[in-house]
Amino acid sequence: MPESTWLEDLGRYINPGIARAYSFLGVLSPEVRAEGAFVYDAAGERYTDMGGGYGVMVHGYLHPRIVARAKAQLDKIALPSRSLPVLEPIALARRLAEITPGALQYSFFCNSGAEANEAALKFARARTGRATFVSTHGAFHGKTFGALSVSGRDLYKDPFRPLLADVRLVPYGDADALRAAVDDTVAGVILEPIQGEGGVIVPPDGYLRAAREICDAHGAMLIFDEVQSGMGRTGHYFACEYENVAPDFLTVSKALGGGIMPIGACVSTPDAVGFLDEMPLIHTSTFGGGGGGGAPLATAVACEAIDVMRDEDFCGQAVSKGAFLADGLRSIQREFPEVISEVRGRGLMLGLETAREGVGGMLMSELLHRRVLALWTLNNERVLRMIPPIVIPLEALEEVLRNIREAAAEVALVAADL
Repeated sequence: MPESTWLEDLGRYINPGIARAYSFLGVLSPEVRAEGAFVYDAAGERYTDMGGGYGVMVHGYLHPRIVARAKAQLDKIALPSRSLPVLEPIALARRLAEITPGALQYSFFCNSGAEANEAALKFARARTGRATFVSTHGAFHGKTFGALSVSGRDLYKDPFRPLLADVRLVPYGDADALRAAVDDTVAGVILEPIQGEGGVIVPPDGYLRAAREICDAHGAMLIFDEVQSGMGRTGHYFACEYENVAPDFLTVSKALGGGIMPIGACVSTPDAVGFLDEMPLIHTSTFGGGGGGGAPLATAVACEAIDVMRDEDFCGQAVSKGAFLADGLRSIQREFPEVISEVRGRGLMLGLETAREGVGGMLMSELLHRRVLALWTLNNERVLRMIPPIVIPLEALEEVLRNIREAAAEVALVAADL
């Protein structure tokens, strides 16, 4: 397809604002294939993906074991009749019960992280008979109606108001503010163990444990959104394991699909979903789950994604590669403090905060010109996320750091004249 045609058609048939953004950034070719940590455009240029598809590509693109599992499953059954049970969702639910913390046991499967959070919110209301939720400023839990209601940026919420009315937002990481907001009317507290779109914010030690204690004191359900921080990304299977705290509901998606299939899951304790005994079809999804489980193709792929994560020691890789990347980024920060003000995160979930408004866009553009893909966080445009595939080679990270240093030097020259 000629370059002008695909860009014009993107604006004409999908999203004119996105088309203008690509044009402004100088994107001339669409991506046409990918492998491992690398994406290739129609002109044959290779890009290193440091944005990881917003966290999807923990396993990298087209991991051979996961692709093989998908192809094998396609020869058997991809979507179920919904009249008979299927085995693949059962196998995935068993694996999730094994790797999630605490007493988490029951899985509801769906198609995305937002849907997983919708399930958790509904289940919390069903379990408690209460209406109110507590969430945090800067939170991102998805853009469907309920998930958006408990998210923390008005930019995405204002056009759709009124949303759910009974939502209280408090500062993230402030246990005292959380304690003041939770009472006996609260159905649930929903938190990201590390805020992703809020700017890769790691909470103070003890915050998650305090949240658990606060919920227990008032009979509220604790929901951990591990959609971006889960699946080995931070050096544990799930980021809440840093404090050894288990929720009543844990949501996971993105990397659960192994970079191949969209899938999400809400994993619950038996007590949190006891109502399913009497109402087994109270919440279902045609392509996801409820009742008998989920889609065989998506759940088979997710089983392989978990097995690969275990077999290839993604947690260990995230720790070692994350430490290497963080050290390099902090060296660049010290060299160019007028461009980068802070580097933070855990494992290979790192945030690079720029020194002031506008610098993040300039840095992202300079990196794009150097064939490095970086994305800012949706609720904090001063922060570029560094969440590459865990399979990224060390030498690729070394090259990325060289490119970031060059890009920061260019941005520093421009910023000095502003």
